[in-house]
Amino acid sequence: MKFKFLRLLSVLFAFALVAAACGSSDDGSSSSGSAANQEDSLGDGSLGTVTVEAGEDIQIRSLNAITGDVAFLGIPNQRGVEQALVDFGDIHGFSVTIGTGLDDLCSADGGQAAAQTIVADDDVVGVIGTSCSGAATAASPLISAAGMVMISPSNTSPALTSDLAGTAGDNYHAGYYRTAHNDLFQGAAMAKFVYDELGITAAAAIHDGDPYTQGLAQAFADAFEALGGTVTGFTGVNKEDTDMVPVLTEIAAGSPGALFFPIFQPAGDLVADQAPGVSGLEGTVLLGADGLQVQSFMELSQADGMYLSGPDLRYGSNTNQSTGATAEKFLADYESNNGNPPEAPFWAHSYDATTILLEAIKAASYSDGDNLVIDRAGVREYLDNLTGYEGIIGILSCDDFGDCGAQRITVVQNDSSDFGASLENVVFEYAP
Repeated sequence: MKFKFLRLLSVLFAFALVAAACGSSDDGSSSSGSAANQEDSLGDGSLGTVTVEAGEDIQIRSLNAITGDVAFLGIPNQRGVEQALVDFGDIHGFSVTIGTGLDDLCSADGGQAAAQTIVADDDVVGVIGTSCSGAATAASPLISAAGMVMISPSNTSPALTSDLAGTAGDNYHAGYYRTAHNDLFQGAAMAKFVYDELGITAAAAIHDGDPYTQGLAQAFADAFEALGGTVTGFTGVNKEDTDMVPVLTEIAAGSPGALFFPIFQPAGDLVADQAPGVSGLEGTVLLGADGLQVQSFMELSQADGMYLSGPDLRYGSNTNQSTGATAEKFLADYESNNGNPPEAPFWAHSYDATTILLEAIKAASYSDGDNLVIDRAGVREYLDNLTGYEGIIGILSCDDFGDCGAQRITVVQNDSSDFGASLENVVFEYAP
């Protein structure tokens, strides 16, 4: 009996040690403090591995437009990444860092240069960015070839993912994902608003040659014609132009009832300012998109009364399942840390993009002695199969080409005296 009793005690003691090593929590979930075994982690090693030595940090990067005319978009994105890292905490006992935030300059050259810096560091696992689709076209192929992943909070060009009918876009590369919507949805939303809600049957569009602006303008034009409308003009301006009258005069010749210009500042400021003074455009309804759904534009007098499309920001009580953060909590933390609210709409997309990357790293990593090994193919495997993830922006599920975000679009009518109220002034919603 004594022998059996001692044997029972030894079994119970061994069981206790195993339970402690597994880090079981009260709800039965695995703690982030201890790494999984290799056989329990994702990945097959086909894209290589990253070894994080004891005492070192897991390396990811933020690649957003943080200087120049579009810094208002990239800075809230980077701050969203930073806040998500704080809220998420360690992965299997290892801290995560973005190092120094990198600048995509909202351009192909900027995206390429920053991506070259990233891929030269074999320790980097993934990237949150870019801010702009034009930067992604040059960054994405480099990130992909290095076996890394890139998750964008604000790229919306269809060319980066797919046509939503099973055909990859011209600029799609494996390992690219986004929490932002596909602009085929945004173009359809604005077209439906103009044709069905405003009752306008003739419209024109202006872009600036950027993959984002040209892709969205084309998506609008195609959807508008599909509804029965007539596109009376479709043309481009240069981002550096200051005199928009020649292009606007060309547009006016078609007598459009609405003019959609999904471009950035400062060109967007000038189109809004000069269009009403061009003969034939005096009564034309002016329309913009999320590139102008920012405080610095919406507070301009020439933007008063304009309609602007963008992601549905009515997040309500949505909760990020990894951190428990709601939009209300995030915004309170953001303002406390930075002294002002975000000036652009993709802050929650950035936060959710970061947490799904961190979850992917967690699922694709295992302990090797005191070190942590991260399987690059496992990170992609997690994201490729992501479904039903609860984020601040809504439910995230990734399709075969990296479109993971909530695709709901709203149109707001702007009151230049109140940026915050304008974002909440929804006059049309589109939920595919």
